[in-house]
Amino acid sequence: MDLTALSSGLDTIWVVLTAAMILLMEGGFALLEAGFVRQKNAVSIIMKVFVDITFGALVFYFIGFGLMYGKDVSGLIGTSGFMMGGDLTHISLSISNDTYWLFQCAFVIAVISIVSGAVAERINFHAYILYTIAMTGLIYPIAGHWVWSVGGWLGSMGMIDFAGSAVIHAMGGFSALAAALFIGPRIGKFADNGTPNIVPPSNLPLASVGAFILWFGWFGFNSGSTLSATNSSIGHIAVTTMLAAAAGGASCILFTMLRYRKADPPMVINGSLAGLVGITAGCAFVSDAAAILIGAICGIAMVFATEFLESKRIDDPVGAFAVHGVSGSIGTLAVGLFAQPELAEGVGQGYSGLLYGGGWNLLSVQLLGLITVSIWGFFITWLSLKLINRLVPVRVSRDEELVGLDVGIHGVPAYSQEHDFIELKKLKGR
Repeated sequence: MDLTALSSGLDTIWVVLTAAMILLMEGGFALLEAGFVRQKNAVSIIMKVFVDITFGALVFYFIGFGLMYGKDVSGLIGTSGFMMGGDLTHISLSISNDTYWLFQCAFVIAVISIVSGAVAERINFHAYILYTIAMTGLIYPIAGHWVWSVGGWLGSMGMIDFAGSAVIHAMGGFSALAAALFIGPRIGKFADNGTPNIVPPSNLPLASVGAFILWFGWFGFNSGSTLSATNSSIGHIAVTTMLAAAAGGASCILFTMLRYRKADPPMVINGSLAGLVGITAGCAFVSDAAAILIGAICGIAMVFATEFLESKRIDDPVGAFAVHGVSGSIGTLAVGLFAQPELAEGVGQGYSGLLYGGGWNLLSVQLLGLITVSIWGFFITWLSLKLINRLVPVRVSRDEELVGLDVGIHGVPAYSQEHDFIELKKLKGR
């Protein structure tokens, strides 16, 4: 076997393994969200995750991949690669197109899972399936094409989003915000005067395990984006990922101790995730010190963002926008400040950040790209839900919400209790 074939084989193994790590993050999303919501809605979380994986993978295969990575037209959209057919010769990698599809499929599943948390406990299951099709088949692929495909207009301008702070997290976060606004708050979340009522999480240990699984999967998310097992940046990417997550959690612990006089467990869980989101764009391009700073800022910003949403009577049960939308925005812009091209293999000098002699160019491009994908995600999500609502109600009925989606929609509780079955019989009797 020659060196080229050996290298290609190693790259294939690396990408498949990291894709599997990213897919395992769906278990993290499931546990995190199930722990944050009330017990009566845990099954509905699991069912939405299965929709993400099943419908998301199929729609991305039939439609999404072609729109995202197909032959470019005017920097806006792909026109080949549907069902992995047509002209894909422009994808010049050491791995096969099938391997590349698998890795990108794991990404698209993560995007829709972000929105899932923002509408937890009150979205109609049928409507969620339709929105999943819209996100994985249209909304995310087109935004991704602009940044990551050969010929995409933002990528051609020099935008850096190594593993998706903008394309995945900011876009997904602003989509989640639009969905939360459209569907409205849970019954009883806010008093008549606008004061938020506390809705206690059902199982914080479960949520913390979910966060740890997400943290583990993030090493595949970021390091796997090298698409090469022999890339010398893998170690540095893993280190910046770890440091940013640790800084996000640590800053959140200290900040909530000062602000609330107690370290707030849900905030701390989300603080570490915020650090991970923030470093995703620049993990290969920033120093260890910059990674710590980015993570710390994201951890604190997440707290303020959570409080801001509640002050505006916007109900986001798991903090999807605060974690992904806000931290993704910070991380995207941070690249324009802290990027050091010598840290990443095969990157030219044109990618220097403002603080390292690159001038305002990269920061300007990052800002343009961030605004573009965020607006795209927000408004197309709103439009999609508006159209879906004409077909099926986006929100469940009042009775279904009060009983809980597990019994009201799926007909089975997460934990077998006689009371749940009594309520199920009452609901079915109507």
